[in-house]
Amino acid sequence: MTAHSLKSAEDLFDAGLIDGPTLERIRPVTERYAVAVTPAMADIIDRTDAADPIGLQFLPHEDELRQTPEERADPISDEAHSPVHGIVHRYPDRVLLKAVHICPVYCRFCFRREMVGPQGNGTMTSEELDTALAYIKAHQEIWEVILTGGDPLVLSPRRLTVIMEGLKAIPHVKIVRFHTRVPVVDPDCINAALVEALRSSGKTTYIALHANHPRELTEDARAACARLIDAGIAMVSQSVLLKGINDNPLVLGALMRAFVETRVKPYYLHHPDLAPGTSHFRLDIEEGQQIVAAMRGHISGLCQPIYVLDIPGGHGKAAIGQNAATKHADGCYSVSDFNGNDHLYPPSTE
Repeated sequence: MTAHSLKSAEDLFDAGLIDGPTLERIRPVTERYAVAVTPAMADIIDRTDAADPIGLQFLPHEDELRQTPEERADPISDEAHSPVHGIVHRYPDRVLLKAVHICPVYCRFCFRREMVGPQGNGTMTSEELDTALAYIKAHQEIWEVILTGGDPLVLSPRRLTVIMEGLKAIPHVKIVRFHTRVPVVDPDCINAALVEALRSSGKTTYIALHANHPRELTEDARAACARLIDAGIAMVSQSVLLKGINDNPLVLGALMRAFVETRVKPYYLHHPDLAPGTSHFRLDIEEGQQIVAAMRGHISGLCQPIYVLDIPGGHGKAAIGQNAATKHADGCYSVSDFNGNDHLYPPSTE
């Protein structure tokens, strides 16, 4: 994490991102949940707009102390699928490797907010990493290892190289994927040493870049992505559909176009998870379906993400985009086009 990040309510006040009354209101929030805003993100927050979509993502709000009955500390049941420390094995052919629980920024809607931060689950020790790698080696069905946490790119190039060298020695692991915000929120960290560390396993490496609003893809962020892509690292996107931030087909479409312009393929659009104190960010699923449907046909197919819900209880992701085809009793289908008009398939021959 960059040394100049804002990490407390007082830091946010001193930077002019919040006023005095807000400082007092959010103190209890910052005592419970971690705070960090990098200079790159602080610079693009509109200090004159309380509803600024960048500020809403990173500045604490008193609504975070309001927990609804369905919310839970581990909304997608990572712990239930964790055979050894730092490993989540939910799907047969892939595992999460949670090497670190620190992030350069702390999103106010984070689904692991009870696990990340200075008081969270910390960084894996060398012994814990060895145990995790041994688990991966013993399970030959594991084709992909996904480094997440926390944000794995806060680790030093030396530490990342250790992890990648460990994976290099496991023949059945073919794909290594990193989930990160670093190219957007701290783009200067994407330097030659870090890029070389990411390439050191010799395996096919992907980076899933998390951004939720087109303003996050600044010139510096796009340049950081170019450094990765030009080095042979493929990039896909992940975003969260968030009330007041990107719950608009024009804004969401602009975000997806910005990804594609940056050579990042849109991948997942997440429905928000049931993390504590995040209800003010969640839309109804039907609202999300309408937003996704409104983009269909109006922006390039390259720009279409998959709208998914991580089913509470650890049952995995389900694609929840609106079903465009409905089967009738005679075996024919009604298929909706991007304007909402229905058509018979196969077409009538009469």
